[in-house]
Amino acid sequence: MNKRRLGKTNLQVSEVAFGAWQLGNYDQWGGMTDTDALNLVAKARDLGCNLFDTAPNYAKTNSERLLGEALGHQRKDVVLVSKFGHRPDGETDFSAQWFWQSLHGSLERLKTDYLDVILAHSPPKNVLNGEHEVWAAMAQAQQQGKIRYYGASVDYADDVRDVLNTSNAQVLELMFSVLHQDVRLAFDLVKEKDVGVITKVPLDSGWLSGKYTAASRFEGVRERWSVAEIEQRASAIDGLKAILPEGVPLTDQAIAYLLSYDEVSSVIPGMRSEQQLINNFRAIGQRLTPELKQQVEAFWLTLTKQGKQLLPW
Repeated sequence: MNKRRLGKTNLQVSEVAFGAWQLGNYDQWGGMTDTDALNLVAKARDLGCNLFDTAPNYAKTNSERLLGEALGHQRKDVVLVSKFGHRPDGETDFSAQWFWQSLHGSLERLKTDYLDVILAHSPPKNVLNGEHEVWAAMAQAQQQGKIRYYGASVDYADDVRDVLNTSNAQVLELMFSVLHQDVRLAFDLVKEKDVGVITKVPLDSGWLSGKYTAASRFEGVRERWSVAEIEQRASAIDGLKAILPEGVPLTDQAIAYLLSYDEVSSVIPGMRSEQQLINNFRAIGQRLTPELKQQVEAFWLTLTKQGKQLLPW
């Protein structure tokens, strides 16, 4: 497993890591038993993964609970990232009071007395400003040793700039993929501030695995896409395949694209089966050539009308 420096934290993290959104989710994507979940985490560790990303609202706290059970005895060897703001009951609360309650709940479930990283979980604009009360609370938790580093999970370049220009964030989790490149437009500031970057949704909710077509239909959280939006994404995938080399799985090239950026510390695809885990980790060490990377960037600019018409999320 190749490792990269997580920005100014100097933590060394696996360049492809474990997104635990689906861990312990009994109701969607075919379900997952606790035994399957524990085996999946063990397999990731066997393959050298040391960063695990979770949140209290993932599988209604089951994700954190299962990671605590699986990794408690390996605590010093892993990097645990969790979040706050989206509560297990589906409500949101970014107050300093809830931050402390959420943090202590996460520590208990993860069977640890500290988190390596905690992130404000896709907060509204006002929370992104470093003057919001929760940033002082995170700094206090850092001083107390309950967290080592903190930051935010955001989706757009404007959000990145809001956070980095007003706060002392040390880590960002960014929605970044071949089809969603907006955040890279703020990588100049990321580099200047030496912030660690974890990239979420790297396969665009499965589209960049190559398994969906214009005829695909969805349930659950992906039901948000209209037929027209599904057809638009399928067309984008066809256009992407036309510029990528044949014979290399789309998953590999999608992750390799992200790993081609020095600003990216770790890529965290979700996974709910051992085969998906193996497929994701197959991209370790891969990079797009500078020429192909430039073509993929040009493809996105054309697709989004120079970044002014982003694909619906």
